[in-house]
Amino acid sequence: MLAILVVLLVLTYAVLSGRWVGHEPGWYDTLPRPAWQPPPWVFGIAWPLNFVALAVAGSAVVANAPRAAAWGFLAVLAASIALALGWAYAFYVPHRLGVAAILLAGACALTWVLVALAFGQITWAGWLLIPYAVWLTVATSLAVGYWALVRRPRT
Repeated sequence: MLAILVVLLVLTYAVLSGRWVGHEPGWYDTLPRPAWQPPPWVFGIAWPLNFVALAVAGSAVVANAPRAAAWGFLAVLAASIALALGWAYAFYVPHRLGVAAILLAGACALTWVLVALAFGQITWAGWLLIPYAVWLTVATSLAVGYWALVRRPRT
């Protein structure tokens, strides 16, 4: 049952973040880019793979962990997803880049906690979550970079 809840959380994450990213087509293209911005095709590959990794690793952990550990993992996952969705909304809808960067930093920190929790239950699940945690770390640095570039006075 908890594994199904993990999959539903990840699906909600994928659908809502996709909806908000596409909220105002063209706006994102007008932003000045941080120098370390990956090419656009990387995002199209990374996000779907990360959603699958979250669903697979998360489902395995909650299905095999003792009840208290499973609920703890699920709570951290839900909080991380809530913050990541907050980032997607704040960044793409009202364009509050500072708030978005803070929310994504929180999601990133909780994701590293998820990695540690997963390693404590199923080693391969911990390894499966590392690329997602690294991705959120890079995404957080990009969010901060966007915020800094937009705040910088133009000369």
